[in-house]
Amino acid sequence: MSDIQISAIICTHNRDTYLGAAIDSLLAQDFAGDFEVIVVDNNSSDRTREVVEQRACNARLKYIFEPTTGLSVARNTGAKVARAEILAYLDDDAVASDRWLQVLYSAYQSNPKLAIAGGKVTLLWPPTVQPPKWLSSGLAGNLGAYDLGDKIVYIDQPGLTPRGLNYSIRQSFLAEIGGFDPHLGRVGKNLLSNEELQMTEFALQHGWQVAYLPEALVAHNVAPERLNRSWFLNRGWWQGISECYREQLAGKTGSRQLLRGSERLIRGLYKSLQYFSDPAERFDKLVYTYCQIGYLNAAIQGLLSTSHKK
Repeated sequence: MSDIQISAIICTHNRDTYLGAAIDSLLAQDFAGDFEVIVVDNNSSDRTREVVEQRACNARLKYIFEPTTGLSVARNTGAKVARAEILAYLDDDAVASDRWLQVLYSAYQSNPKLAIAGGKVTLLWPPTVQPPKWLSSGLAGNLGAYDLGDKIVYIDQPGLTPRGLNYSIRQSFLAEIGGFDPHLGRVGKNLLSNEELQMTEFALQHGWQVAYLPEALVAHNVAPERLNRSWFLNRGWWQGISECYREQLAGKTGSRQLLRGSERLIRGLYKSLQYFSDPAERFDKLVYTYCQIGYLNAAIQGLLSTSHKK
């Protein structure tokens, strides 16, 4: 039986600029027991392997190459090679606080019903860059920001689920539900998401618990290319597609999706006009509206696909 108590996993795709700092933050963890750090190279074409090999002298570090592109695929690959019951996923452009693993591990040790846990996420802005005036606190969440306060919160609403960049899961629960769904999660440059939300739904349905742990702190780098309106609109579009796919995977298909999407689209347009004098809230509502267009597009495609099969 392995002595490894927690496995830290970084799934990475062409992020060699940030990857080294992410790995170093894990190798420097203040953890009372034994842990490992697994880097899953998800078919990168940059210097990813070289960045890992520069740290190969550390016995905790393991490199795995996964040729099939997709975040959920990479996460499942990391889980398969991990030797611990507790899996802690850190994004390749994030930096973990020095007791991140200890806080996560202690939470699972004290609560056998805990299936998923994640912590607070702050943002690291590029040098000399200030948050744009059109960025609302809500849209900052699209950059990874996540803060439910300074006390532990047990999640009962899937929409509040921990961010995937600061995320941990019990290996036995992951096996119980068959792993991360490869139909959800990012693949290359698309921004498909909602795999963590789906996991929380599964956990709550099966009688497990999901927790927000404020002391499990991670800082997330804000890439300069994301600081423009077009990125947020694209992110909103894919969020709508993700929500539609998630519903379809749960069997919630048909004309009801068209009705829900249309109602939300009208609501978004109305609120955009309502907040016209506030640039941040106005853009927030426009992104929400664009999200519904993506949702409706996916819903229509789903209906057409079903019709053709018949």
